[in-house]
Amino acid sequence: MSNNIAVKVDHVSKFFKLPTESTQSLRTSLVNRFRGIKGYKEQHVLKDISFEVEKGDFYGIVGRNGSGKSTLLKIISEIYIPEKGTVTIDGKLVSFIELGVGFNPELTGRENVYMNGAMLGFSTEEVDAMYDDIVEFAELGEFMNQKLKNYSSGMQVRLAFSVAIKAQGDILILDEVLAVGDEAFQRKCNDYFLERKNSGKTTILVTHDMGAVKKYCNKAVLIENGLVKVIGNPDDVANQYSFDNATQSVKAPQESSENKGKQDAIIEDFEVRLLSKNQITPDDELEFEFVFKQLKDLQVHIAMSFVDINTNYGYYNDNSIDLRTTGVGEKRIIYKCKLPYINHARLRLEATVRDSEKRVLAFASSSRAPIFFIERKDIPESDKSALDSATGLLIRNGSWQDVSN
Repeated sequence: MSNNIAVKVDHVSKFFKLPTESTQSLRTSLVNRFRGIKGYKEQHVLKDISFEVEKGDFYGIVGRNGSGKSTLLKIISEIYIPEKGTVTIDGKLVSFIELGVGFNPELTGRENVYMNGAMLGFSTEEVDAMYDDIVEFAELGEFMNQKLKNYSSGMQVRLAFSVAIKAQGDILILDEVLAVGDEAFQRKCNDYFLERKNSGKTTILVTHDMGAVKKYCNKAVLIENGLVKVIGNPDDVANQYSFDNATQSVKAPQESSENKGKQDAIIEDFEVRLLSKNQITPDDELEFEFVFKQLKDLQVHIAMSFVDINTNYGYYNDNSIDLRTTGVGEKRIIYKCKLPYINHARLRLEATVRDSEKRVLAFASSSRAPIFFIERKDIPESDKSALDSATGLLIRNGSWQDVSN
């Protein structure tokens, strides 16, 4: 394995044996065995999964409930053993898969920190070095000598989460943890994830929050029915996941079994092109062309956003709801706008085609999404005040007044 690879999942498969009958008779069990009746069926959860997580990656794993995500994490965490394939790990791994696992309610918060640290493979000296950071992040300093059973559920979550993220491991694995704690604690977690993303530490995140995938992850994989469906760019993976969920929701309830899983395309070949320059000033006009093939006669419209290429924050949204298209055939839509209130920005256009219920029918590939830069060039070097204010995102629009006596 390359020195730059933190986790390598190589052709991993996993199944579970589910009993199909219950018998307490030894005679019946032996007869069934001779007849070739197993008494159980195999549920294949993962089927030949392969991907690599490089050191420093913030890697997202997404998929619908039952797709095999959590099973995969437990294999990476060495809780489960795969039937086929291997997982190779380079570094000390810290897993936070289920809240409170390994915590004893009869022990104090402090004792639980040391016990959990030992379970993660850390020595007492290593936990000593991490202890203050754990307590500070959890905001439980005055409660650490109380028994865990006297903690509220929120306090227990904060302690467990803090142990996981503050443990000085090389690889951090997180499963559905972005909703832990109250709003203030979630803001603190958000700051930590952004800091960790930029720190060069390796993180593997399983989540249903596609906003988090776009915000934190630099790579991602979508798992469907135990198979890798999409891998690579987190925007493409997140968009495909959202699209799959949207198409599932519009399936007719009376759909026949032989058609189950098939999705009739409504929109094909959706592309977005930047017709104006890719480096503009706030006074310049932006122009885009949206092209797609409509295969069914229904009302559709385009929804679009200008997204910061570094933070993935959306700065500007618009739609063509007032100019819905109908009929079968190729559609070409032109969109023009100005952003006269922005000093500087590095933006990417994200776009979808939606039906009258605002359900996603198609999305533009983020790997070919138009990118453009906005930069003011109208400020003279002598205007120090304007130059200083232009370091902010928005063009200033205020006034100052001295009302002192």
